[in-house]
Amino acid sequence: MTKLLLIEANGNAGEDLLRAAEALGVRTYVATHADLYEKYPQSSRDLIAGTVFTDFSDLEQARKELVAYGRETGVDGVITGWEFFSGLSTLVAADLGLPSHDPALADAVRNKRAMAEAFDQAGAPAPRTVTGPDAEVLAARIAEAGLDYPLVVKPAENAGSIGVSIVREAAGLARAVEFAQGWPFEFPHGTPLDNSVLAQEYVGGVEFSVESAVVDGAVRHIAVTQKFTTDDDSRAELGHTVPAELSSGDRATLLAGVEAGLSALGFRHGIAHTEIKLVSPGVAKIIEIGARPPGDHIMKLVRLATGISEAAAYIDIAVGKAPSLDPTEERAAAIRFLTPPSAGVFRGVSGVPESEHVVEAEVYAEPGKEIGDPTDNVARVGYVIVTAGSTTEVNELANDVVGAITVEVDRP
Repeated sequence: MTKLLLIEANGNAGEDLLRAAEALGVRTYVATHADLYEKYPQSSRDLIAGTVFTDFSDLEQARKELVAYGRETGVDGVITGWEFFSGLSTLVAADLGLPSHDPALADAVRNKRAMAEAFDQAGAPAPRTVTGPDAEVLAARIAEAGLDYPLVVKPAENAGSIGVSIVREAAGLARAVEFAQGWPFEFPHGTPLDNSVLAQEYVGGVEFSVESAVVDGAVRHIAVTQKFTTDDDSRAELGHTVPAELSSGDRATLLAGVEAGLSALGFRHGIAHTEIKLVSPGVAKIIEIGARPPGDHIMKLVRLATGISEAAAYIDIAVGKAPSLDPTEERAAAIRFLTPPSAGVFRGVSGVPESEHVVEAEVYAEPGKEIGDPTDNVARVGYVIVTAGSTTEVNELANDVVGAITVEVDRP
């Protein structure tokens, strides 16, 4: 039987991967740590053939342990369901002689500083970027590069829009750098994060994400997702819709940009989640590319809209099989996140409508929980997923559903 090493199954992507592996008849072994495994739902544990408890606070040691475990277990492929371990997954797969991306660029598929350097060297379309260890050095490099405000300031290695802000004038840079450096360790594994900070030219336009499969370096695009974000100085994601409504020319512009980015980062075998902006006709700028499944239930949206299981494709590629990437559905699906109107004590959610178009709704915040302002993805309290026959229809439905819902918060 085919065996798979999944480096961390925590989160919605991990559960999707476990279920896809079961459907494919693949035995899945999971690397995590003991405390987190205790919090896995029983439904996930039932799908796991074996576990290895790893200390991810030292990634070099974790790499050695997982390579040894992979050899001992005889795994046929290595994947990850956790964004922070995409580089580690690449290295472990390469060490085992299994399908992987270029191990020499493993850091660049996760670390935004290394990613920006790889894009620049390859001439991939991305915002001009400078990096620095502190505000003083960053300010000097901004001036040296001739970058003008506003700028996007972000941490090199965090996720979920955490630590990201738009700085509109030089006086706000120090505060933005302090904000970006507020999370020196990944949660919940305690992995140390690169504490350097990026300053990128701000690019306008419309934001999308692209799901792609890469086999022997050949790229096949699965779906283009339209993203909805806050429009203030933060960049929290409010929702996604599959498929995005695009002209053939705009779609071609986005996909050409994605392919240039994938080449720059050494993608060879696996899937890719690219966040990219259409700035103007014929011009796209890559925000970042991840060598891992998308979060935010995007894989579920892709499956509902196209019939393609991105999770199954990822597993097939990892174990050396040809993935199934032909659409069997032609619909639209959207997710919208429930966020508080302000920071405070969460009391509950009311007004979720019952409709044949609402295929899933969940409130995961517990009443009484302290929640922050909706400036990043951590402030979410739940979500709803809707489907319809077209993108226009599903976006209208999603807006109506969210408009009917009230997130109740006691302000301090």
